[in-house]
Amino acid sequence: MTDPDPTPDPAPREGATARELVDALEVLRARLGALRLPLETPGVAAARTDLHQAVDQLDDYLLPRLRAERAPLLVVVGGSTGAGKSTLVNSLLGEPVSAPGVLRPTTRAPVLVHHPLDARWFTTDRVLPGLARVTSSGAGPRGEAAPAEGGDRSAEGAAALRLVASDALPQGLALLDAPDIDSVEVANRELSAQLLGAADLWLFVTTAARYADAVPWDLLGQAARRRAQVAIVLDRVDPGAEVVADDLRRMVAEHGLEGARVFVLGEAAEQGPDALVDGLLPEAAVAEVATWLSGLGGDPEARARVIAATRDGVVDDLVRRAVALAETADGQEVADARLRDAARRYHAEALAQVEAATSDGALLRGEVLARWQDFVGTGEFFRAVEAGVGRARDALVRFFRGRPKEGPQVEQAIATGLESVILDAAEQAAERTYTAWRGDAAGSALLDGLDLARVPAALRTEVAVQIRGWQEDVLELVREQGESRRGTARAVSFGVNALGVSLMVIVFASTAGLTGAEIGIAGGTAVVAQKLLEAVFGDEAVRRLAAQAKERLQARVEAVLRGQAARYTAQLDALGTQETGAAGVRDAAHRVAATARTERAARTVPDEGATRPWSGGLLRGAGTLRPPEAPDRAAEADDAGEALGDDSGRRGGWWSRWRARDRREEGDA
Repeated sequence: MTDPDPTPDPAPREGATARELVDALEVLRARLGALRLPLETPGVAAARTDLHQAVDQLDDYLLPRLRAERAPLLVVVGGSTGAGKSTLVNSLLGEPVSAPGVLRPTTRAPVLVHHPLDARWFTTDRVLPGLARVTSSGAGPRGEAAPAEGGDRSAEGAAALRLVASDALPQGLALLDAPDIDSVEVANRELSAQLLGAADLWLFVTTAARYADAVPWDLLGQAARRRAQVAIVLDRVDPGAEVVADDLRRMVAEHGLEGARVFVLGEAAEQGPDALVDGLLPEAAVAEVATWLSGLGGDPEARARVIAATRDGVVDDLVRRAVALAETADGQEVADARLRDAARRYHAEALAQVEAATSDGALLRGEVLARWQDFVGTGEFFRAVEAGVGRARDALVRFFRGRPKEGPQVEQAIATGLESVILDAAEQAAERTYTAWRGDAAGSALLDGLDLARVPAALRTEVAVQIRGWQEDVLELVREQGESRRGTARAVSFGVNALGVSLMVIVFASTAGLTGAEIGIAGGTAVVAQKLLEAVFGDEAVRRLAAQAKERLQARVEAVLRGQAARYTAQLDALGTQETGAAGVRDAAHRVAATARTERAARTVPDEGATRPWSGGLLRGAGTLRPPEAPDRAAEADDAGEALGDDSGRRGGWWSRWRARDRREEGDA
């Protein structure tokens, strides 16, 4: 479909720099979409809201607006519950297009009113692409709704944007009646904030009774921060209560909205429901607002200035938000590293604890010592060891043939003691890691619903499997060493288990490679084991075998504890908080800022005093308010057309004079 060219706007200003700005914003959009903020770090709740709003504003306003600079100026009419937004919109148009009511919330689905020739701007996804469209087939707000051309036919209720065409609007101007910003329904409030973020101009409606409410000023403050264009309608002001309007203007200035226009609708013009005629306010009541909007809609350059001002403010605010979000994401990565460090540190300390317990001889006491002494406690064996290597080998052969069942008992005692040491260290690591995470806001939230304070019941089985695997490793080392030495092959063939048990005992001694002059742990246990192995393999081989057995035990224990630490770090891995994307967001934001500066420097600024051709109709009541500078014949005119002049040149001159009067009034103020 060919893009419409609905208004005689100036030639597009979208040069190379504008296209570059779109490209830079698309990169930022992608990186914001991938940004991760799952941890409960300080300020993260507000940051998540900012992230959501930034993405919405890119999708709903900034990118669509830059891609379609000729799209009509979108005026979003927003305000508090019962402020009279729908009544104002209907009164400006002269027909009931949006349904006001006494029930709350009132406006449920947003209503967008546009000139008939501007329809294709809104039936496609060029404007507010995230909302489905429906159109009203009948006159008035209760006409049947039908899906718009290209719209989502499943859309209904507040999820859809209802489109209404009206000849009363100037071409190039659209009014959107949004849900209440303080609606009792969360979905309505969120939708209202989303629509206000997508506005080129926000027409905020409040009342003399509620103008100081906190919720509206929160949103107005956000508008000020992004330099959005805002006008305020103060409704239902009693005669003689001009002080209310003065106080509102003071608050407007205090909140950084000095340039916001304030319109006052007095009660003299609206004496409650009785003052409405067919549900509409009198023309005189809306004349000033209607004249201002009609003039804005009829002047392409004026529209372009409003659009550019809001767009530039949103870009600057987006850059600020993105940098702040990157800083929050940095904090997420710091928290991730802090939590991972706690898990790894305490489990590394558990590994050191196991290494110490298996190296200082403590494991060789108790049951292990008793089973070992049963195994080697014969006079013949000790005499053979003391007599020398040759006789020791012969004694070993006889010994192994006669006592084949003692070795496994020693192995089992070693396995039981080692299992207890490893489980105790793992339990302490779990308790310490849990305590550290529970004391950290980011970690505490991750522990909810998880049983991580203790080691799992399955760990005992896992440890037993690893210990059996290590004992098989030790026996395999002994076999390999025996096969490499012919003289020991016969002894090894009879006594792999006994030699393996002896090697295990050496591993648990305070020093691998004790000399005969040194005193072993537990009454010479390690000395005897070492002497036995040296008699078969030699000193150098024993030292090498002990080191290899020690390394393999450490590797298996480390694997067990690494798996226990992973119970914690897996929670972080699942969230992807090691790489949040902070650096990418920061770089993209800086690129947007630099590209925006270039685009603005190259932008052509139209002459505000130039006469512009009038383009479009007049809102109801616009012809009843005569600007002070209008010619005298305007007072005698029979209709709004004569009052504003018959030719486009005079209409443009009238609007220029009206705007000049506004500038003088603002200067006097």
